[in-house]
Amino acid sequence: MASSIHEMLRANCKCDDVAKCVLGLKNLDLLAYKKLFEQGPMTAEELGDLLQRERSTAYRSLQNLIAVGLVYRETRSIQIGGYYYEYVAISPQQFKQMLKHNITDWYNKMNKLLDDFEKELFDFFPE
Repeated sequence: MASSIHEMLRANCKCDDVAKCVLGLKNLDLLAYKKLFEQGPMTAEELGDLLQRERSTAYRSLQNLIAVGLVYRETRSIQIGGYYYEYVAISPQQFKQMLKHNITDWYNKMNKLLDDFEKELFDFFPE
């Protein structure tokens, strides 16, 4: 993956690269999202088995995905008492809209910063 915007513009980027860059995700996080969406709701343990990783590793990816809004968890009751969590992925359409929204917000923020570019540049280099 490209490490700067300049590199990304020159590179042959894929959608995964954009998602990782914009949301700060790792390869495993995106793989976990894809598996959750394809297979439907599941526990961290089930996802870990599917990814061939420890439950704790799957759980960390789920926490990353929850933090950026790609996954949410639902509480399920156990008949004999207690509960467990199932994790659910949002739709790819919602994911796409989230990326577009984040990119638009970033673009607007960068444009606002650039409006004051000369002032800030020369404030940075005092005479």
